[in-house]
Formats: sequence, structure tokens, C-alpha cells
Amino acid sequence: MIAFLVPAYNAASTLQTLLVRLKTYQSPEHILVVDDGSTDATATVAAQAGVGLLRHDKNRGKGAALRTGFLQLTGQRRYEAVLTIDADLQHDPGDIPAFMTRWATRDFQMLVGFRKKMGSTMPIHRRLSNTLTSLLVSARTGTMIKDSQCGFRIVSTEILSAVALESDGFEAETELLINAALKGYRIGFVPVATIYGTAESHMTPWQTTKQFLSVLLKEY
Repeated sequence: MIAFLVPAYNAASTLQTLLVRLKTYQSPEHILVVDDGSTDATATVAAQAGVGLLRHDKNRGKGAALRTGFLQLTGQRRYEAVLTIDADLQHDPGDIPAFMTRWATRDFQMLVGFRKKMGSTMPIHRRLSNTLTSLLVSARTGTMIKDSQCGFRIVSTEILSAVALESDGFEAETELLINAALKGYRIGFVPVATIYGTAESHMTPWQTTKQFLSVLLKEY
């Protein structure tokens, strides 16, 4: 069974729609929202949806929210893997069946969403950033990484038990990818929709770049 994990920060305006759609593919008891110290009604929306809910008393970062969720879900042995999806509707739940079909082949221990860049709504600076970081992660790991930044993923609980995440920010997703690749786990990619709305990003480019370089150059 695959659990669904949604890290969320001030996502009340989009979370309800997301959870309604996620419940098309998974029962509420197998969906977990980690509210990362939101100051809006994120926790209330999750509670009203009947899904699992964990809360940070203050904002700690996406990596910290993922780590909290992974720790909770890997402690429940019924789950073979965790699907992560962002709360801001920049990931289309309609792509979940493609993930499930690929996962059922048992060829991979991690599947990562692969977003189309050219001809898409992805901003030019994000295209350049994603292309560059994916090339650097590929070089670092010796594994072809098509999209290093996409947080729409399925990760086996075997990987989550073997890889100790230390990063608190957005770079945690890169840390997990690098660490898993260097340990020899098989990583595959699933084409997913490229969606960019008008919502303000919580990323700070300079800080995120520094954090990315720190995990890229880190000894594993």
C-alpha cells in the first residue's frame, strides 16, 4: 500500500481542492498532511477533510515537514512506499495513475515526476535552474536525473529507512535523490503536467541556491 504525504505551509486556499482529488485515489486514513507552522487555516482544512494531520508549532521548512511525515509513515509497516505531492496545486493528481502503473512494474525504488520544460508555462528562470541542477545532480551521482526539483514522487519505505535526511529546506528533495542514487537504488521518471499558477512561491532563490550547493557537495 502507498501512503500519500502532503507537506503544507499556508496552503488553505488550495488544500481543500487537492484533498478532494487525492481522495479519488486513496482513502483519507492513508493521506497525511504535515502543516509546517501555517498561520492560516491549513490545519482546519485538513482536519475537516478527515485526513491524517501533524503540525509543527512554527515554520521549519519543507524538508522538515517531509521528514516528519516520513518518520510517521515508515513507522507503519503496512506501507511499501510514500507518494509526496505539493499542496499548492502545481502537481496534478490526475498523474497519479501513471505513477501507480509504473510503480507496479517493480523496476524502481523511487519514481520522480518529469516536467516538460520547452513549450510549457514553466518560467524561463525555473527552466534554466531545473536544467542546470539536474545536470549537476546527474554528474554527482553518475545517474541520469531528468528532473531534480520535482517534489511529485513515490519513494519506497526501504529508501526512507536507509537514507537519513538532514536538510530542512527545499534542498531536502535533492538530498534524498542524491543519497538514494549513490546507494544504488533504482530511480525512474514519470512524465507529469507542468503547472505554474499565480501563487507566491515560498522559495528564496539565493538561499535555495546555497542550500542546493551544500547538499550537492556534501559527503554521503
